Amino acid sequence: MKSRIHPVYAEMERTVFDRMSALAREHGAINLGQGFPDGPPPPALIEAAARALQEKSSQYPPGAGLAELREAICAYYARRQGLALAPEQVTVTSGATEALAAAVSALVQPGDEVILFQPAYDAYAPTVRRAGGVPVSIPLSPPHFRYTAEALAAAITPATRLLMFNDPLNPAGTVASHAELETIARACVEHDLVAVCDEVWEDVRFDGVAHRSLAAVPGMAERTVKIGSAGKIFGLTGWKIGWMIAQGELATALQRAHQFLTYATAVPLQWAVAEGLALPDAVLADQRAEWNAARERLRNGLAAAGFVVLPNAATWFLNVDLGASGISLCDSEFSERAVAEAGVATVPVSALYQGEAAPRHLVRFCFTKPAEVLDEAVFRLARFRERLLG
Repeated sequence: MKSRIHPVYAEMERTVFDRMSALAREHGAINLGQGFPDGPPPPALIEAAARALQEKSSQYPPGAGLAELREAICAYYARRQGLALAPEQVTVTSGATEALAAAVSALVQPGDEVILFQPAYDAYAPTVRRAGGVPVSIPLSPPHFRYTAEALAAAITPATRLLMFNDPLNPAGTVASHAELETIARACVEHDLVAVCDEVWEDVRFDGVAHRSLAAVPGMAERTVKIGSAGKIFGLTGWKIGWMIAQGELATALQRAHQFLTYATAVPLQWAVAEGLALPDAVLADQRAEWNAARERLRNGLAAAGFVVLPNAATWFLNVDLGASGISLCDSEFSERAVAEAGVATVPVSALYQGEAAPRHLVRFCFTKPAEVLDEAVFRLARFRERLLG
C-alpha cells in the first residue's frame, strides 16, 4: 500500500542541529553545536521593533515585503557591495530557508539535476528532492574546500538546470576567491544554469575583504538568485527575516512561489530590519569585533588544548581536525561522546555531506558565545581529549 507520507519526509532523519541541541539540553551541556550568538543584538533594532509594535500597522504587509525594507536592502547592498538593485527585484521571506524553498519550488521541475557543493546546509538536498529534482553532489575537500572547473565539468549534464552556491561556506568558514567565482560563472553561462546563491554569511567575515556576490560577475546578474539574512547580519536568528533578489522572470517566479509559502513575514520586524540596514557601518563593525574576539579566544584555547583548528575567514564556526589532533574517533562518535562525557555539544561535519565522500574527521564548533562559556568548553574538551589519548 502506498504510504500516506511523502518519501522525502518518510525517510528523513532528524536534523543534526536539532538532535545535538536536544542532547545538549538532556546532558546540561554547553551548546557549541547550533549556530546562534548568545550576546545581545544591536539595541537600535530592539528599540525599532518595539516602536513598530506601538506605532506601525501589524496587519498584512505587501506579499513581497514592505516597500521601506525592500528599498533599505537595495541601499544596503549598494553601500556594502556596490550592487545596483531595484526594489522590485527583492522579495522578503521568513528567513533564508524559506527563500531557498521558494527558489527551488519556482525553478526546479521533475527530473532537473541540481548541483550541490558539499558540505552544505542540510535543507538543500531534501528541498530539491521534494520539487522532483535530482541533487548532484560535488564534494569539496578540507582544509581549503576549493571549487574547480574540472569537478564542475564532470558533474554537469544536459539535465543540469540549477546550481546552489553557499559563499561564505558553512560549515567550513571559507570564502571563494575571485578566480573561483569566475570559474562558477563561466560554467553557469556556458550551460545556461541558474545559480541560487545562499549568501547569508556575506557580512560575517573576518578577513577584512568586502563580500563579492556571484551576481556581480559579468553574465550572472540575470541568472542569479541572491539570498540574504538579517538573522546573520545582526545576530537575530529567531527573527527569521530573509530575502531573495533576482531579475525579470526569475523575480516574478520567486514572488509567485513565496505567496503560497508564507505570503508575508512579521511586519514589525520588517520595519526594524529596514532601520537596522540603514545604521552606520560602525555598528556592524563593533559587533564583528566582538565575534572576532570570541573566534580568536576559542581558536587559541582549542589550539592550546592540543586540537588542530582549520583556517577560517567567515561564519560563526571553527572546525577541528580530529585526526591531526591525535583523536582516532570519527566525527559523529566524537560529537556523541563529547556531549555526554565532556558536556559540550558540537556538530559532526559529515552530517552536512551527501553520500560516501564525506570526511569523517571534522567537527564544527560555534564560537559566538560569552568568554566564560568558551573557556569552560575548552577546559572540558581538553580533559576529554586527555582521557581519549589515555
